[in-house]
Amino acid sequence: MKKHTVPTTYCAKRHQRGVGLIEILVAVLILSLGLLGMAGLQANALKANQGSYTRSQAVMLSYYIFDAMRADRANAIGLAYNMAATCLPGAITTPDLAGNTRRDWLTSLRDNLGDANTTCGAIACDSDGNCTVSITWDDSRAAGGTAQTIQTFETRSRI
Repeated sequence: MKKHTVPTTYCAKRHQRGVGLIEILVAVLILSLGLLGMAGLQANALKANQGSYTRSQAVMLSYYIFDAMRADRANAIGLAYNMAATCLPGAITTPDLAGNTRRDWLTSLRDNLGDANTTCGAIACDSDGNCTVSITWDDSRAAGGTAQTIQTFETRSRI
């Protein structure tokens, strides 16, 4: 008696029906999870870049006021540039060079670090020419905008 055998290729094809669809669904699921992870990384990178940008602006603005005080050293060591934390450029009413420079500096702070009442600057010099510049601003955009994040940058230099 002769045994009838079914070709193996036929059995293999019959048992694998639908497996291709499941494999595709799993691959799409893994791909979508990977893309969501990449989107999260991109969002965090944008926040970090924003924070880095504002800190760089604060550094440049502190150098700006130091250079202005070096150009007018006599008034700087005469304490004409000293001011407590001031947030509004209009609060400085003196029409001399020191007053105009401080007012322009505060305007630049608000233009570059955010036009908010939390963007402030302070200058403290002594008669030996040792100066400290302090800049404060709200960095909540770098923190994701969820809460107010006050940053303070302080620079010391001898003019």
